[in-house]
Amino acid sequence: MLNSPIEEIKARLDIVEVVSSYVKLEKCGANYRARCPFHSEKKASFFVSPRLQIFKCFGCGVAGDIFKFIMMIEGVEFPDALKLLAQRAGVQLKPIKPGLKSERQRLYEICELACKFFEKQLHASKTGQAAKEYLLSRKINEQSIKEWRLGYAPDKSNALSEFLLSKGYKIEEIKKAGLGVRNEEGRYFDRFRSRIIFPIFDSNSQVIGFGGRIFGPKAEKEIAKYLNTPATLLYDKSRVLYGLHKAKLELHRKDFCILVEGYTDCIMAHQAGFENTVAVSGTALTPWQLRILKRYTENLITAFDMDVAGDSATKRGIELAQGMDFNIKVITMPEGKDPADVISQDPELWEKLVREAKSILDFYFDSAFSKHNKNTPEGKKEISKIILPVIKKIPNKIVQSHWIQKLASELDVKEEDIEQELKKIEIEDKERVFEQENDLISGPSKSRKERLEEQILSLIARNPALHQIISDQDLLFLDERTARIISKLKEVFGSKEDFENYSQRFLVFQKALSPEDF
Repeated sequence: MLNSPIEEIKARLDIVEVVSSYVKLEKCGANYRARCPFHSEKKASFFVSPRLQIFKCFGCGVAGDIFKFIMMIEGVEFPDALKLLAQRAGVQLKPIKPGLKSERQRLYEICELACKFFEKQLHASKTGQAAKEYLLSRKINEQSIKEWRLGYAPDKSNALSEFLLSKGYKIEEIKKAGLGVRNEEGRYFDRFRSRIIFPIFDSNSQVIGFGGRIFGPKAEKEIAKYLNTPATLLYDKSRVLYGLHKAKLELHRKDFCILVEGYTDCIMAHQAGFENTVAVSGTALTPWQLRILKRYTENLITAFDMDVAGDSATKRGIELAQGMDFNIKVITMPEGKDPADVISQDPELWEKLVREAKSILDFYFDSAFSKHNKNTPEGKKEISKIILPVIKKIPNKIVQSHWIQKLASELDVKEEDIEQELKKIEIEDKERVFEQENDLISGPSKSRKERLEEQILSLIARNPALHQIISDQDLLFLDERTARIISKLKEVFGSKEDFENYSQRFLVFQKALSPEDF
């Protein structure tokens, strides 16, 4: 009898079969080979051994077993890879923290049912049909409507809620899924009404939230054009990239990501064959989104509306990516058009714009020099004000030196003067860096109770003696993230599984943490 689910999964699944569902393999002697999905290459250097049940790329060096492959190709941590492979193998996993898992599972079920409800409304109702015609007029074809599961929320106060209640879900659960809102009188109504619906998926293609664009009679009124699911147990917009579930394989293959702003931009890009496209969906690039992208590629091509002279959230997000050592290029969009417009009118032009995207510094240089006269003292000053902060954020000193030389040459000034101005900016930035990072990373200010919970969590993390004690206690935390981490700690340290030492047990706990826990 097999001792663990891991052994049982490995016994049931053949690595060749699993890998071939992502990569086209060809027989090569006793092994199989392909072009590596984890880096760009022309000759096949990625090998899979059915005898050893491992893979190895002799180009980039990555190697491992079936679990390692799924972690890399899906961009997930070990627990999620275990879950995915268990489902594939038909292996039953023991439930982890039944209470929290049950709540999450019910929210997943609610979101999936809501998605099906919206899909049906798009095709069945009269207004839904009009919404579908609108999508088709925007050149989103039938296949894309189906693949992206687009829908319509009817203009009724509680159509979705009544449907979900009839399926056995409670009104509080509907609210926790971000689909219900309570007014001042205490009455619940649907969050999404009279809107074209764009389901939002996690990296495993599970529905976790929705975006809605106003459509119908209410479009004439002063109502928000777009509405998104609020933060829930499943959905946090700062940690989600729209379209990643469809793009992740192409991100590995092409080794670059096209970043757009909206749902329709992303859908149209995929429809035109640019399947390595994801959207930030109404938020500037965040540290969490960038960490997710880092799993797949370090090369970004952005199609954002950027004002180089301003202090926009978009600009700060790009500079954050630059500081994380991404290679960034910028697509120069035609005046007044977004990617969806360009792709629907002229797909070949979009291909050309992507191909001719400029490096972020070239983009800043071109923009700054087109706005100001480099031959006047005032112009030199304004140009340097735009470009120097970007140069300052380049982590590689050799690359930074290249751009300092170029700026000095273009402005016809000494490199030493540029370096002096750069130091001034660094001094000024030291006074603001904590505040700016707080805006980008910390998010909303925390309550006193939330801060206290974080301090307790920090105390527990630093004191091994507390881990076993905590595993035997029932603790209630208000903050979902803290509760989630404590739950995982209890699962590992309360487990009867035999570990050689504390370090091994703590390593298992670390592996159980996901990006959402940081």
